[in-house]
Amino acid sequence: MPVDFLRLAIGVCACLGGSAMAAQWGAWETDFDEDKKAWKEIEAQIPAYPQPKNLALVDGGSATAHKFYVDTASITVGEDGVVRYTSVVKTSGGATNVTFEGMRCSTREQKLYALGRSDGSWVRARTSKWQRIMLRDLTPHHWTLYREFFCPQPSIPTPPKQAIDALKRGVGLAQSRATDE
Repeated sequence: MPVDFLRLAIGVCACLGGSAMAAQWGAWETDFDEDKKAWKEIEAQIPAYPQPKNLALVDGGSATAHKFYVDTASITVGEDGVVRYTSVVKTSGGATNVTFEGMRCSTREQKLYALGRSDGSWVRARTSKWQRIMLRDLTPHHWTLYREFFCPQPSIPTPPKQAIDALKRGVGLAQSRATDE
């Protein structure tokens, strides 16, 4: 009887040790698998307040009378793949809303980082969550920026210089590719 118990105990230890080694090996392997690593957002650096000379008009369509602009001097693509930019919305009623935002091409999401004040300063957004980009009547510029300028290839952000050139020309990258063909 004691010999059978000893064999059983050795077998159980061998199985558990093998499982632990397999788990450790599996964890070690995931270190090399870049596609499986969790995405980590970098801390957004608030840009300088937008200057009128750097604003490029974004066609929001005829669904709204508001005018949408992007501060071309603020456009960056971070190491985390997020396109960050300053948006300026001039409403039909005369108000001006300035926001610093981010856009993730790979997930079709946008996030609000900060709000501009009329004195040229910034205040961080109280709630800053990633939200799905959808075509909406009140904020059509997010959809246009996503589809035409920042993410025409959905998983790859457009390099800033290319996006800035397209914004200054007023022709989206998706549109210019269609006319090139």
